[in-house]
Amino acid sequence: MNKQEIYDFIKSKNIWYEITEHKAVYNMQDLNDIDLPYKDADGKNLFVRDDKKRNYYLITLKGDKKLDLKSFSHHYHTRRLSFASEKDLINILNLKPGSVTPFGLLNDKYLKVVFYLDEDFFNDQGIIGVHPNDNTATIWLSALDLVNIIKEHGNQVNVIKIET
Repeated sequence: MNKQEIYDFIKSKNIWYEITEHKAVYNMQDLNDIDLPYKDADGKNLFVRDDKKRNYYLITLKGDKKLDLKSFSHHYHTRRLSFASEKDLINILNLKPGSVTPFGLLNDKYLKVVFYLDEDFFNDQGIIGVHPNDNTATIWLSALDLVNIIKEHGNQVNVIKIET
């Protein structure tokens, strides 16, 4: 799905959402220059794979957190993890670098990617902000609605506590 298809899809779900259009952003630091309505709810997304290139994971955590892949791998019993290649990103999620998002899982035809979501998104207002498969906008929605959308698609979803 492209950006407009994501917008149409979200609208068809009859759930609460807001859209913030903005300049292209490629990392969390780029967002500092943008006036966002729910700045503390913005998600950082890591698309990683194991050392055998057999298992892929999308890990979404609060934007101000850092993730130790070695510790994550140990805690969740995966093989050694590293960032997936641009080729894998395009082939599996049909996304470009800088546009990684849980909505990319809707492009995962073979359900290869396991989704891990930081439970901190369920605190306070329970809102998460993610790209609509394009880094020129952020969609704000309920973290629970996002989880339900991904589960409905068929990808495995794990809500976890990510310590920094």
